Amino acid sequence: MSRPIQAYIDLAALTHNLSIARQHAPKARIMAVIKANAYGHGLLHTAHALSDADGFAFLELEAAICLRDAGFRQPMLLLEGFFSPQELALLEKYKLSTVVHHDEQITMLSNCKHHGLNVFLKINTGMNRLGFAPEQFPAAFEKLSSNPAISQITVMTHFATADGAIDNEVFKHQLQIFNQISRYHPKPLSLANSAAIIRYPQTHRDWIRPGLMLYGVSPFTEQTATDLKLKPVMTLVSKIIAIHQLKKGDTVGYSGNFKADKPMRIGIVACGYADGYPRHAPTGTPILVNNQRCRLIGKLSMDMLAVDLTETNHVHLNSPVTLWGEGLPVEEIAQAANTISYELLCTLSTRVEMVIIKNDLQYQSTRVYQA
Repeated sequence: MSRPIQAYIDLAALTHNLSIARQHAPKARIMAVIKANAYGHGLLHTAHALSDADGFAFLELEAAICLRDAGFRQPMLLLEGFFSPQELALLEKYKLSTVVHHDEQITMLSNCKHHGLNVFLKINTGMNRLGFAPEQFPAAFEKLSSNPAISQITVMTHFATADGAIDNEVFKHQLQIFNQISRYHPKPLSLANSAAIIRYPQTHRDWIRPGLMLYGVSPFTEQTATDLKLKPVMTLVSKIIAIHQLKKGDTVGYSGNFKADKPMRIGIVACGYADGYPRHAPTGTPILVNNQRCRLIGKLSMDMLAVDLTETNHVHLNSPVTLWGEGLPVEEIAQAANTISYELLCTLSTRVEMVIIKNDLQYQSTRVYQA
């Protein structure tokens, strides 16, 4: 018998969120970011739901090949690029674009015998993660431009603080650097992540790269997904599997660090850190039980957590529990646990059953890393 914890994936919400990205940048082409198994949502069904996107971006070469084999023909971009000359043959075979961000890649490209390669040349404008420094960029651009293996160059960068305070100095500095460099290289341009797509129209250019917003999550701390008209795609649910009455002074969980200060009624939920719920979530983290807002209490264990049911009504064994998603934004759980929404979505365990919702009432059970 399977455990009652499940992740519901609403494909209609994915399609809706893609339309919101397009409304923000109607003249740009959309490179939908589906790295890390589509942020934990499942690669193939996510790609099908986002099939109106103009392209897809990943880190994993295997994921791009998987989509090609499944019949997807859109441009596909490897965000970390390639790591060996042998991979260049696969880029040509599967018609994959690649980010180029260091000299060793340019050297490998100069020695390759393949043709028709599309590259995204990355400028490090201040993120200091990947990309050529501004002073190195002209030479890199010239080498790629003179390489007969290269059929197109797109110039790109990545913002470090587009989700921060509006017009913050780091963002303005990065945009200024990019604008200065790209002025002399009139190629297709790609700058905007989810936060920039929503907040900074001047960054839209030729390609935008929405990620988090596609999954119905706000990239901002001061605005909710609802504020941005985004719909949650993943809803993590479980059930109450035990109920206990506590006396004043009783403790809950490992270390007994939660002590009842009055008589309490508590429920045990089939969900723990082995399912992907954050182990460091503190007492007070919100949870919905039977659509009533409750609080997590005590330390999370591998397979279970405890909730305070003292103020709830009509809760019994097998009552439904929402850990995050519809009615309880994942951003709120992330904030309570002092982490970020990306981590919660991407670390969903393989043992969590995934239920794919499509065409309103058609369901398909699968596992999180399957198509």
